[in-house]
Amino acid sequence: MNSKQSRWFILIVLSLIWGSSFILMKLALIDLSPVQVGALRIIFSALALFLIALKKIKRINRKEWIYIVLTALLGTFFPVFLFAYAVENIDSSIVSILNSLTPLNTLMVGAFFFGFSFLRKQFLGVIIGLLGALFLILKGAELNPDQNYLYALAIVIASVGYAFNVNIIKRHLSELSALTIVTGNFVVIFIPALIVLWMTDFFEVSYMIGAKSSLGYLLLLSVFGTAMAKTLFNKLIHISSPIFSSSVTYLIPIVAIFWGVLDGERLFPGQIIAGSVILFGVYLTNKGK
Repeated sequence: MNSKQSRWFILIVLSLIWGSSFILMKLALIDLSPVQVGALRIIFSALALFLIALKKIKRINRKEWIYIVLTALLGTFFPVFLFAYAVENIDSSIVSILNSLTPLNTLMVGAFFFGFSFLRKQFLGVIIGLLGALFLILKGAELNPDQNYLYALAIVIASVGYAFNVNIIKRHLSELSALTIVTGNFVVIFIPALIVLWMTDFFEVSYMIGAKSSLGYLLLLSVFGTAMAKTLFNKLIHISSPIFSSSVTYLIPIVAIFWGVLDGERLFPGQIIAGSVILFGVYLTNKGK
């Protein structure tokens, strides 16, 4: 498999994994609070990574640790809590659509803060994809007027964090392997996540027993949706561009909407058209790359 085939393969695998993560988060929130879901997601993911890759952090030098800390906070720690609160208050499929702001933010952050150049057709592709995502959001709000869309701001903030994360990895951590970066990230945020969890009532025995099903969904989300997926994503950043890597967020809503419909969330026919617009945006963004 050549480099071009590899990046498309990883892109599709990531879209399936992360597209399914929203429904897993929604199911985990049945018995757990957003703070508990965010903290446990970090803890489970960290433990899985430590079992297989803890020794890799020796490869990180002192200067690189600064960027490991930044990517840990902006790309993982804060977003997991922001997403948990959003999923609790907005349909999981809509949250995944809001996440499609990431490619646009990646383009802008890369251009304004990191000096990355982009082609006119890349910018056009991002805008077209974003318009498709906005149409999906409007229809979601129309079908679910009782939902609190102030929580959409949580996803907007998270997407900005993701945009900085992608660009920092591309600019400053390209010499490290994907697994090394992810493991370093979770070394940084593991203790803070434990402290956050300790401040909740999770450790009451009766509470833990009642949340067994939610913990099972969260374990799946952590191992596959966080530890494995973030490693693949960092690998994708290394073998492609920041814009191509972040375009996975265009495909995620299609998978997330599928799971949402199975869970009883309503799907407007126009959302299918908007999904096609999003795919066209991905095509334009990556054409000729």
